[in-house]
Formats: sequence, structure tokens, C-alpha cells
Amino acid sequence: MKKRIAIIALLFSVQLFSQAIYEDERYIPETDPLVLAKIEQWQDQKFGLLMHWGTYSQWGIVESWSICPEDYGWCERKKGSNPSNYNDYVKEYEDLRKTFNPVKFNPEKWAKAAKNAGIKYMVFTTKHHDGFNMFDTKYSNYKVTNKEVPFSTNPKANIAKEVFDAFRKENMWIGAYFSKPDWHNENYWDPYFPPFDRNVNYDPAAYPEKWKKYTDFTHNQILELLSDYGKIDILWLDGGWVQKLAKEEIKKGYEAKFAENESGNGFIKHRVVDQDIKMDELVDKAREKQPGLIVVDRAVHSKNQNYLTPENRVPEKTLPYPWESCITSGGGWSYTPDAKYLTGRQGIHMLIDIVAKGGNLLLNVAPGPDGEWQQGAYDLLAEYGAWLKVNGSGIYNTKPIAPFKENNICMTQNKAGNVFLFYMAKEGENKIPAEVIVKSISPKKGTAITMLGSKTKLKWEKVTEGFKVTIPENLRNNLPSKEAWTLKIEKINR
Repeated sequence: MKKRIAIIALLFSVQLFSQAIYEDERYIPETDPLVLAKIEQWQDQKFGLLMHWGTYSQWGIVESWSICPEDYGWCERKKGSNPSNYNDYVKEYEDLRKTFNPVKFNPEKWAKAAKNAGIKYMVFTTKHHDGFNMFDTKYSNYKVTNKEVPFSTNPKANIAKEVFDAFRKENMWIGAYFSKPDWHNENYWDPYFPPFDRNVNYDPAAYPEKWKKYTDFTHNQILELLSDYGKIDILWLDGGWVQKLAKEEIKKGYEAKFAENESGNGFIKHRVVDQDIKMDELVDKAREKQPGLIVVDRAVHSKNQNYLTPENRVPEKTLPYPWESCITSGGGWSYTPDAKYLTGRQGIHMLIDIVAKGGNLLLNVAPGPDGEWQQGAYDLLAEYGAWLKVNGSGIYNTKPIAPFKENNICMTQNKAGNVFLFYMAKEGENKIPAEVIVKSISPKKGTAITMLGSKTKLKWEKVTEGFKVTIPENLRNNLPSKEAWTLKIEKINR
């Protein structure tokens, strides 16, 4: 019973923690006009692709986290020949580079599938927390192009470059995921000290020269990506614990840690450490290389978090700032053998719900150790593509309209003043009802209502509360799409 209470407390704490980061309106707007214009364009794109890929895909484990000493079930060490010995495990994990050979890597195939799915931008992991670089960096030998890596002899060995080029050719925006913490770098996890948790394993204030080396290393790698890899639209930074902290924040963090340890629920298992990598200075240098660059310094309350990123969840309401839900499509963030993917209905309804609340969907697909996506990912993206081909005008370049949702009907509006009502199929439904009643929207007298994908003008009438649309039987039997149907109203009363 005590264990069950602890689990409930943990889940409650996670929920509060997520809300504290993403839904307390702690957003500092950007002032650079080029960036503001870029953010507005990004908000119109609605649908992006995220890819987590690294040597860890060979073990089918959660990316990087198993080499972190923190004790969470989701990052438990289970692979390798001796997972009970931390040092042996880390060595074996890092030796995965010696067998990484994704010979089926074909980024052009990915890019075409994403384009056909209606995806408008992508974000690729150039480096995760483990420090393995998926690009040919000059600043580390722990990289995919190192001669110890079998794939280094492949013409497409500089993986990030190949991915960026392929997606850019399909006219998609390019986002570079980059981890601020680097657990392989000697100036982050100094070999002299044991790693304690996800944080730097020494006090940066006590070793300022060492920390400066790490800060310079981080700046150099990011500027390298922004200089040598073509046009980058989004710099998507992960590892929000690497940030500058005020003394009161450090004190508050330690007090919270002590309180959690006393209570025994063990939610906070890592320290609170001031890790100032000079983000303002870095962003200024980054935008000299890439004017208008969107920077997403995730979970850090500062002007360098140009939009917020709720993780694996959708907020319950519209939010007063730019945001994007990053969601796994199947399995975990990284490759999961025999992953079960979202159904087309689940995926389409999620996209509609997010867009109606003013957000973007960043859908994660994880390549496998052979360099291929699982068939389930291709199938899901094909369903998105078929639906968006018919209904995309109600998704792209739209914004929320109050109340954004009524029962199973979501709403958006475009700049021309048209309103779109998305009837999302209920359990067991395969076609829209013969009559649809909406209470919260009032069409203008004489305005036209149609279903996207059909030229038939639909009959409608005002009722005591709201209005009623009649869907003719021949249209109901020959619907232009599956899973959700979109009614377009030319004009409404405001």
C-alpha cells in the first residue's frame, strides 16, 4: 500500500512539474523582428517531424538515459553483458559505435514520406545527451564519421548533413536538435570524479577554467552546425537543466530535493546546479550565422525559448504563447522493436485537437539500427497524408476560435474569416451523422457551408440554440476522407 501511495505521489509530482514548466504562462516574447516573423510562419506550418537516432538504437533502449546514474525505472540498465556494473555498462554502451552500420539509411525516402504526409518541418538529433555526434564535428572524435564506426566508410556517413539536405530538397524547414549536456565530454563528466546524476559532475564555480572549456566546446559545435550544414531554421536545444540559475533558484531547488527525500517518494533524484553556458551570447552569435533563427532552449524560462514544447501530452486548453506538442508515434522516442504505432484515427484526431488549441504537432519517428523506419511509421504517415490532402486548408495557416471545441467538434479559422468545423468520428462511427448541430458558432445569414473535398452546398438552418447542418445521404455514403470530416463556413456572426 505504501508503495502504491508513493507511485501516486510520483505521478502527481510529475504532473505538477510539467504544468510548472509549460502552462504557467512563463513566456518571454522575442523582440527581433526577423525572429518574430519566422515564429509566425512556423505557427502556420502546424505539422513537424522529430527523429531520435543514435547508436543506442542497436539495443532498442531509451536514448542515452541508461548511462545516467539516476534511479528511474524507465532508464534501467537491462542490456549488455554486465548491466549490474555501471562502469562495464558505460564502456559497452560507448562501444556500440563500433557496430553501428545502418546500411539501409535512405533519407530521401524518409523525406518523401514526410512530404506526402503533409509535414512542413523536421527536427533531427545531431547529438543526444550521451555525446555521440551524428555529424562530422571537428570538436570530438566520438562521432559517426570516426574510423572506428563501420558506417564511416559509407558515402552518407555524415548523417545529419544527409538528412538535412534530403528534407531541404522537399522544401521543408530544417531543425537541429542539440543536447546542451554532453556525458561523454571530459569537461562535463570529468573522468576524475564519478557522475552523480544528469548534471555536470563537478562544481563549475570551483573549476571555472574547466567549465569555460565546456562552454566554448558547446558554442563551437552549435556554430559549426549553423555554418557548415546549410540553412537551419530551428535550433532545438535539449537538457534544460543546463542553465544559469539565480541563488534563490538554487536554494529553492535544494530545499525541494531535501523535502522530497524526507517524504520518501524520491521524485527529484538529481541536484540543482548552476550551469551557465552563456546562452544570450551564443544566440547572438547563432543569429549572425542564421538571421531569424528560431531558438528553442527547452524548459528554460528566458527569451531564448521562442516556443514551448509540452512533451508527450496535449494541453487541455489554448495557450497564450507559441507552442508545440512533441509526441511519440510508436514505441518510445528512440527505436523500439515491434513498436505499436498510433492508428490513423488517433493520429489525425490528435493533430486536429492540437491545431484547434493553437499549437503545432511535432511527431517523433525513430529510425532503427539498420537505418530504416518501421512499416508502422510509413503506414501512419500515409494516413495523415490522405486526410490532409482533403482537409489541409482547415489545418494550415489557421488559428483558434473560441471555444475551440464543442463535444467532438473542433474549430479553426483562417485569415479570410472562414471557419472550419472538424467532426471527429466517435467510437464505432465510420461516417458523419445526417444532421450536425453546433451551438457555439452562428453562421451569417445566407452564407455557404460545404464539406472539404466536396462541392455540394449543404443545407443549414438556425435552431433554438446554434444551427443545424444536413448532410445528404449520397455524400454520407461517399465521404472524401476518413476519421474526421471538415465543414467549411464562409462567414460567421461575431
